[in-house]
Order: sequence, then C-alpha cells, then structure tokens
Amino acid sequence: MNLDSRFAENGEVIIHYLCTVTDSQEVPLLICPGLSETAEEYEDLMEYLYPRPCVVLSFRGRGLSSTPSQGYALEHHLSDLEAVVRDAQLERFHLYAYSRGVSYGLAFMERYPRAVLSAILQDYPAEHKQMPSEWAEDYIENYLIPFSRELNIRPEAVRGIQKESVQRTFEMSYGNQLLVLRGLLADSLLKDEGLRPYRNMNPQVIVESFDRSGHAIRNSEKDKLYRMIRDFIQTS
Repeated sequence: MNLDSRFAENGEVIIHYLCTVTDSQEVPLLICPGLSETAEEYEDLMEYLYPRPCVVLSFRGRGLSSTPSQGYALEHHLSDLEAVVRDAQLERFHLYAYSRGVSYGLAFMERYPRAVLSAILQDYPAEHKQMPSEWAEDYIENYLIPFSRELNIRPEAVRGIQKESVQRTFEMSYGNQLLVLRGLLADSLLKDEGLRPYRNMNPQVIVESFDRSGHAIRNSEKDKLYRMIRDFIQTS
C-alpha cells in the first residue's frame, strides 16, 4: 500500500493529510483522529482497509499541520475538515471519528448530512466539551510531556482548545447508517446516558460495546475494532 502525503490550504493554516493511492472505486473513508492524534497514527487502519480509499488528517496544531496562535474553537476544526474534503475532492464518503474528533465529525455531519454516507463514532458523547481552566496545564504536564507527545499536539494548541472551546450538544437528525462504538471499562467516555442523544439522532443507530476496553479501544481490542469498521462500511 502506498500513501500520498498532501497539504490543504485553510486560509493561512496548512492542514496535512494522508490518502491511499488506489484505483478502487469504493466509497472513501474520511478519518477524524482524537485530540492528540496525527494522521500517521492511522496508517495501519488504512492498510487494513486497502484497497478502499481512505483520507485522514492532522487537525491544526497536530502532526505536520501548522500551529496558529489562535483559532481552536469547534468552527475552526470544522473548517480543517472542509479544507481537506475540498482538496481531496471528496463528494460522498463514510466518516469515522474517535474521541474529540467525534465533535468535529458531528459538526461536519450537521452541516453536510448528504455528504456523509454513513458514520462511525467512537467512545465520545454527542457534544463539544468546554474544557475547564486547569485542564490544559494538567494535560500538558501529566500526559504530553511524560508520554513524549508534544509533537503530536503542540502545547499552544492544547491551551488554545481550553481557551476557545464552548460547550454545545448535537441534536440534529441523521438519517443515514450510524454506528456508535464504546468501551465498557471505567475510563470510557461514553456512558449509558450518553447513548440517548445518538438514539434521538437516528432511532436505528447500531451500538457496539467492547468489554475489555475503556476509552482507548484500539490499544486493547484492535482486531475486533478494525473488523467492525470494515464490515460496517462494506454494508452501508
């Protein structure tokens, strides 16, 4: 499998993304990574799904994307998705989003419901969270630095997200196929009560649980996760 590394212009912000080099005519999959993840961390999923075309971006302040001094609200991350969809010439596609990437994916689905043929949303409630004032420094000092992830997401981006994020919930209807994935261990971010908004969004939503996982399903049950993603988009 070969990957093409590209850059999409979003005003003065440059967004890095990877796309599969393939002649397949299958419907593409657009991947929205979690808070501190980069496009490169999804190369193994892209290889698993090959030859299906896949596109994955590093949101602003992450990976090889540029790091503006401000512009980290929900609408700015949505604009990163719009820039990549435009640059990659995606018209209709499946969408897979994880963790805080679910917020960005939901914002795109809300604005462009006909473009998203199906959606897979992993372990995050149907909301965009406002982060508490102490969150940024705690996240930097107790996660980014100890786990050497400062290049995955820059501290400036973490502080920008904390400063600019505004709490909101997503209450739109979504008529296409919807798969919600969640872990069942204590550190899962999607509890039972968090499923109600998804059922309101689409009464036919499919909910799949991972009993050996918390939030980081890919770390504990990757084979099952990838198989579910593949099977769902094959039948959507």
